[in-house]
Amino acid sequence: MPKGELLYLSRSDVIATGVTMREVIEAIEEMFRQKGTGHYEMPPKPGVHPRADAFIHAMPAYIPALNSVGVKWVSGYPHNQGRGLPYINGLLILNDPDTGIPIAIMDCVWITAVRTGAATAVAAKYLARKDSKTVGILGCGVQGRSNLDALCEMFPVETAFVYDVKLENSAGLAEKASNELKVEVVVVKTPREAVSGCDIVVTAGPILKKPHATIKAGWLSAGGFASLVDFDSYWAPEALCEVQKFCTDDIPQFEHYRDIGYFQHVPAVHAELGEIVTGKRVGRENAVERTIACNLGIALDDMAVAPLILSRAKQMGIGTRLPL
Repeated sequence: MPKGELLYLSRSDVIATGVTMREVIEAIEEMFRQKGTGHYEMPPKPGVHPRADAFIHAMPAYIPALNSVGVKWVSGYPHNQGRGLPYINGLLILNDPDTGIPIAIMDCVWITAVRTGAATAVAAKYLARKDSKTVGILGCGVQGRSNLDALCEMFPVETAFVYDVKLENSAGLAEKASNELKVEVVVVKTPREAVSGCDIVVTAGPILKKPHATIKAGWLSAGGFASLVDFDSYWAPEALCEVQKFCTDDIPQFEHYRDIGYFQHVPAVHAELGEIVTGKRVGRENAVERTIACNLGIALDDMAVAPLILSRAKQMGIGTRLPL
């Protein structure tokens, strides 16, 4: 692009680039590999909280190997769904690493959804049983769908059990996923039916400082893996303490959240995912241990995916050039 211009990519532009879930999973795994070797820069994300259980976060990061640096300004408002608005909204800015000049601004709703599902899939690759065939989804919004999409890319999923406090949400996910993913999707009436007996469980409800603790001890089966997309909101402390390995994507950020009131009753962290991907710490060791990945959603995720979007948009001539 000429000097003094940046590329603006709307939500429809981002989707139109056609970047696939498989490509995003590969980018996220490479990001964790870079993180595990210490080749990155990312401070814990600062944020403000204008409404109860709502947040607006600034998420800067730099990945030298991907020549990617920028920031995501993202909000999460649980009550938006009642207003007909997305829970997650925001923008992502990419900068030129050599000059610091902004080179692109893009909507981050699709990126946030897909990279979060991809992070679950990468965590599951190292922490779930490789023959996992059943998935339980609790929370059937955007994140529930993206996590199921990603897991179907990585595992021979045959059946998904889906639960949401709003039946229309779980029914909607079941209809779309059954047609597009070619798996059996069963709408269940109770949370326990989406946990007990499942090889992989994803909780994807709103993030709450005070967990509603629906999932009780004994629900997660031996050998099960769970991805906590909504922090510990769905989990009773006794259920979390049954797991043999509790992992996260970034310990400093995890501790930051604990300092401001989240994660008050969780097990000690076994490892960061980057440590597991690089072999510095062990992942799953046997078929019966229970494992958890609590992915906080880190800025490195976004900086791993945004260059894919920008490169494809340039190749396809997508987007609007704006003067600086």
